This record gives sequence, structure tokens and C-alpha cells, in this order.
Amino acid sequence: MNRRNFLMTTALAALGAGGAYLYTAQPQMTEFVITPANATDAADIDTSMIKDMVMGDPDAPVELIEYASYTCPHCASFHANVFKQLKENYIDTGKVKFVYREVYFDKYGLWAAMVARCGGEMRYFGINAMLYEQQKEWIAGGKDAMEIVKNLRTIGKKAGLSDADLDTCMNDGAMAQAMVANFEVQMKEYDVSGTPTLIINGEKNSNMSYEALAAKLDAALAG
Repeated sequence: MNRRNFLMTTALAALGAGGAYLYTAQPQMTEFVITPANATDAADIDTSMIKDMVMGDPDAPVELIEYASYTCPHCASFHANVFKQLKENYIDTGKVKFVYREVYFDKYGLWAAMVARCGGEMRYFGINAMLYEQQKEWIAGGKDAMEIVKNLRTIGKKAGLSDADLDTCMNDGAMAQAMVANFEVQMKEYDVSGTPTLIINGEKNSNMSYEALAAKLDAALAG
């Protein structure tokens, strides 16, 4: 099995045997099925509902794509120590179009992304920031899936989502399936194998300090 197929299989297997199990506010669970036949080939799944989450001027001269996982501690560190300056100095000033692409190496990263997307484009980056800022807290349940889902729901409610909103989003099988399929396609585009991965105008880069990133962005802007 090659690495890409392994990633897809791992992400799907993490959702549960034969399907994904997400939880409502009550102590019950809803099952939706992702079968090997339709999960193996991402090209067969309609991913049109999954939009890139974009921040900044869409016509900015430099495009920065971040591939990241909500359960990745290096990604949390990047958002704590690099992203705030990146946003202030490059995104908010119209120099950089920032695109965030979700990576799912485990079921919890997928569930977190489903909560973030539940808020729509207007709330997405606010929930994104909360997920990274509170990563250690919401993932503290370890292998206790119910505890982690409860923690994710708490973040969603702090962001203004209702229990009904979260029930709908976290039990949307078609959305979860499309998200996983979209993840597989996007990972192939730049042969991404770790997080965070930063794509600057099509050039792949690994994690780096703000100073190193600023130097690369300045070079891209100079052109």
C-alpha cells in the first residue's frame, strides 16, 4: 500500500469500523457508513460542497496555503507563534492570500474540522483559532471519544453554535465523506506528508519560524 492510500485508509478506519460515529448532546450515537468500495477512490465522491477556507485579499500577489491538522502540536505552535504576525503584517495588509487546508490523520482532527465548518465561512477562522489555542484542553480526553466530542461541542457553543447546529453538523455523513475525499485529493496536489506544510506560490515548504517565513514572503513579493 502506498503512502497516499495509507492516509486515506487510516483516516477512514479512524472513523470507526465500517463508518464514522459522531455524537449528539445525548448519550447516543449516529452511524453513517463509508464502505471500502466508495471510500477507496476519492474521485468518485462529490467534493463540491467542500470549499477552501480563505483569509485576505483573493487577488493578493502571494498565495500561502497551509496544510494543517487540528490535533498536530506543531500546527498549534505555528498558530501561536507565527500566524498572528503573519496575519497582521501580510494577510491584513493585502500582501498575502491565505488558504487553510485541513489534514485528517485521526478521527479527532476530522471531528474538529466538522465543528469549525459548522460555523460557516464567517465563523470558521474564529473557531479555527479556538481549536488551536485550546488544543491541549479539548484533546485531553485522550482515547475517550465521548469526552473529546463533548469538549469540541463546548468550543462550538462558545462560538455561538446551538446544540441543534452541532447535532446536524457532527452527524452529517455526506459531509464527512466528502471532507475525507477532498483531503485525499489535496494531499496529492503537493505530495504533502506532514503538518504544517506551507505552499508559497506553488513552492512547498516545511514548518518554519516567523522570521524565515517573512523572508520567503518578501522574496516572493519582490518577485
